[in-house]
Amino acid sequence: MGLEQLTHPFPWSQYSKRLISKIENPRSVGVFTKENAEERGMRLAEGMDGLIENGNVVFFYWLVDKEDGMIVDVKFQAFGQTALIGAAEAASELLVGKNYDQALRVTADLIDKEVRDKESEPAFPKETYPHLNLVLGAIEDASQKCRDLPLAESYIAPPVPRDIGEILEGGYPGWLELPLKKKLAVIEEVLDRDIRPYIALDAGGVEVLNLINDREVVITYQGSCTSCYSSIGTTLSYIQQVLRAKVFPEIIVIPDVDPSSFH
Repeated sequence: MGLEQLTHPFPWSQYSKRLISKIENPRSVGVFTKENAEERGMRLAEGMDGLIENGNVVFFYWLVDKEDGMIVDVKFQAFGQTALIGAAEAASELLVGKNYDQALRVTADLIDKEVRDKESEPAFPKETYPHLNLVLGAIEDASQKCRDLPLAESYIAPPVPRDIGEILEGGYPGWLELPLKKKLAVIEEVLDRDIRPYIALDAGGVEVLNLINDREVVITYQGSCTSCYSSIGTTLSYIQQVLRAKVFPEIIVIPDVDPSSFH
């Protein structure tokens, strides 16, 4: 990562409006001390990446529940370009409510999705990827310092974003007239963009098996989702909600699962 990449200024016109808002009004800036952690009965996990001499460095301070590894609060300090500040702020909001193992699966694309104005338009210009990578490096550093903490058995319920983003009134244009192959392609595109990245935080996956009568989407789960109760509860409900908002309002998602496999 060269010094020129990290110190190059970026026109604000290349940022999304949501990203600009995060940069101008960061809510998670600050630090937690060991005293703060002790007062709340938490583990303090600190992570950093970057070098002051290179002009960009980021520090994370997590308060982590000692009983289940859950990140209950996050602060950061970032010194450098605006892109680094925006990425650290977006990541901080994304991390709260996740455990340290899920934090390791956060990607640059997932951070970007958190601050997009439109689902199809990236929030960060590609020139800022080195700054996103610094944030990911600091996240990994903090997570590794929690590896001795236990994880809750129920943690595999995948996180979902705070909202489902853009809603297509009436669903995908001309849905009922599309051939089956195109319908399946539309569903796969929505899954790739709005669902799979979040399920992947828990080493899970979802696959479409069939589409029946234009509205019954039969799915199967992969990875940790195959043994998670939320796959027939919270996760299933979220998948159906997203597909109804972005594909067809009458869609019903049917999981092809074996309930006896849950634990």
